[in-house]
Amino acid sequence: MRLPSLLSLPLALLLCTLAGTAQAGAQREEDLSASVRAALHAAVSDRSSPEPVFRSVEEKHRWLTEMSAKLAKRMPDARERVEFLKTVHYEATRAGLDPQLVLGLIQVESGFKKYAVSSAGARGYMQIMPFWVRAIGTPDNNLFHLRTNLRYGCTILRHYLDIEKGDLYRALGRYNGSLGKPQYPNLVRGAWEKHWAYVPARLAQVDNGTSTR
Repeated sequence: MRLPSLLSLPLALLLCTLAGTAQAGAQREEDLSASVRAALHAAVSDRSSPEPVFRSVEEKHRWLTEMSAKLAKRMPDARERVEFLKTVHYEATRAGLDPQLVLGLIQVESGFKKYAVSSAGARGYMQIMPFWVRAIGTPDNNLFHLRTNLRYGCTILRHYLDIEKGDLYRALGRYNGSLGKPQYPNLVRGAWEKHWAYVPARLAQVDNGTSTR
């Protein structure tokens, strides 16, 4: 999907200017039907194992190694970094999202700061508004907890993608509370493509003409 170009500052300058700050906008609390509320509640409540699933052990090692190297400056502790990346991959793929897209969103939303709080009150890596806990969670859900935050964020983005019939530009606008404005979707897309692009080994081999098939 092609996102509209920004009309003012170049994307690269905006990324540099906004890096490391919480970018959550005025995310809207919406009335949810009983069925949607129940489905979202079930989605955030499931507590199955967070170990991510890859096509192979080699692909898992390759992805974690490549993403860890990209994240090292922002998250210096190697153990924390691997746990974070495994959780991102698990929660993103569980919700039917590209893990690299989620990493780009986190970069724009919180700059990978676990305890980031925006001026609107959004919390954590994916800048979740507290009203979501009332709407689809339980009172003991801690939005600063790694897995809880990522579970909510990926579930909410999936919900918006479903509402918008797969239109990522509009879904990201809803996520940020800036529907119809290009700045936020372009920032996320730029971070995704510039910093977190990843080509699975099997596709890289085909591109290089080394496929054995």
